[in-house]
This record gives sequence, structure tokens and C-alpha cells, in this order.
Amino acid sequence: MPSPMPTTLSRRERQIMDIVYRRGRATAAEVLSDLPDPPSYSAVRAALRLLEEKGQLRHEVDGPRYIFVPTVPRDRARSSALTHVVRTFFGGSAEQVVNALVEQESLSPAELDRLAGIIERARREGR
Repeated sequence: MPSPMPTTLSRRERQIMDIVYRRGRATAAEVLSDLPDPPSYSAVRAALRLLEEKGQLRHEVDGPRYIFVPTVPRDRARSSALTHVVRTFFGGSAEQVVNALVEQESLSPAELDRLAGIIERARREGR
């Protein structure tokens, strides 16, 4: 099995990964049924094979069906992807990431309060 590496995924590949993570495991038919504006069944199978080659998924055989399972836990994949984005687009600066999010997103007062709470907790814990 190829080892998962930080990899750039297409929009469709990210959608497929989201489905497999949400379900925990999925067949090609289940992925197809959950995709918005779904392509053909063959296209979904090809995308699943490509995600296996990229080390993002593995499959288990259940009779005639392949059941696809993520190779890494979602939180670890999320952390790896975030680290890659922070390094690539923000020079490793968490401050620049937060600033970009605050400037770009329309955050509600409640969301801003929650962010302030997270920052305050990090200060207290010495992070």
C-alpha cells in the first residue's frame, strides 16, 4: 500500500474523500449516490483507483464489491493538509492564516468570541 503523502486533490477527489470520511467506508455506488452533480459510475471508479494510487484510500473486498476506506484518520489528514497550506501559502505563519480568515470570511460576533476564547485558552496554557 502506498504511504499517504501531502497531495493535491482535485475538487472531485476532495468531495469523494469527504464522502468516504463521513461514511467511514463506502462502495463506488455509495460515493456516486452522495456526489453532487455526479459523473458516470466509471468515472467514480477511476477516481477511487486514483485516490488509492495517491495513498488516500485502500479497499477491502466484500464479495463482488470493493469497499473503500481512508488510509489515515480524518483528523490526521486534516492536520497534515493544514500544515501544508500554512507552509505553502502563509510562510508558516499562523498569524497570517488567522488574519486572512478574519478578513476574508464574514464572521459573526459569536464566532469572533469563540476565536477569542481559543486564543485566550492558548495563552493560559502557554502555547
